[in-house]
Amino acid sequence: CLPANQERLANGKLATVQFHPSAQVVMTAGHDRSVSLFQVDGIKNPRIQSIYLENFPIYKARFSVDGEQVIATGTHHKMFFVYDMMSGNIIPIQKVRGVDERFLRNFELSPDGSFILVIGTSGYLHLLSMKTKELVSTMKVNGRCTASAFTPDSSKIYSYSKEGEVFIWDVRSRKCLHKFEDEGSLEGKCIAVSKNNQYVACGSGSGVVNLYTTDVCLKENHPKPVKAIMNLVTSATCVTFNPTTEILAVASREADEAVKLV
Repeated sequence: CLPANQERLANGKLATVQFHPSAQVVMTAGHDRSVSLFQVDGIKNPRIQSIYLENFPIYKARFSVDGEQVIATGTHHKMFFVYDMMSGNIIPIQKVRGVDERFLRNFELSPDGSFILVIGTSGYLHLLSMKTKELVSTMKVNGRCTASAFTPDSSKIYSYSKEGEVFIWDVRSRKCLHKFEDEGSLEGKCIAVSKNNQYVACGSGSGVVNLYTTDVCLKENHPKPVKAIMNLVTSATCVTFNPTTEILAVASREADEAVKLV
């Protein structure tokens, strides 16, 4: 296959590569302050368009669930951008009232398209409305939150702390339903919930990825993993399930080619 972004290779590190939810389009975004869209046909992969955000190296960009917007956060900024692909407008969201963070970087979008979850510092999690981009509620974990994931039905949030604890939140009431300790984790790095809501994968600083069944996570404080995946020697920075929950990808950005499919 040709490189998907061969018509416009980035000048800096790529922070995001994501397929569009419904069209044959791939997005790239990164430290060269640009977001580019490519039509993936496997022959030429023509570039559809690129937008440039001045003085805004991109930390993370994501398509909205309906595929009509791109949300992009910067590496050192309080604000974030919304790119409306229907109108072609780039909308800066200067400050979210009630969110007192030095930087807005890491975020997750709920699968039902209702919420943006911003992972703040000092354990704060800010739930914003996707429609208005305003604050709905704030939750707090003990310690520092490093990663969060919505369940496929958007009813719960799993938040993984730097200290290796996982907090499970009810999205409607914003109450903490349960918390458990990830076995053997000295530092939480990444978390994923499978599409069929059967499994939770927790990746830690030691490179170990623990796989749990969700029903055990909701009941026990010290659940036993179904499987511990030990193949990475550097910290696991990305875990993700494929749509049919048959494959789990685990990866580390700290070593070249450190990707395993389980």
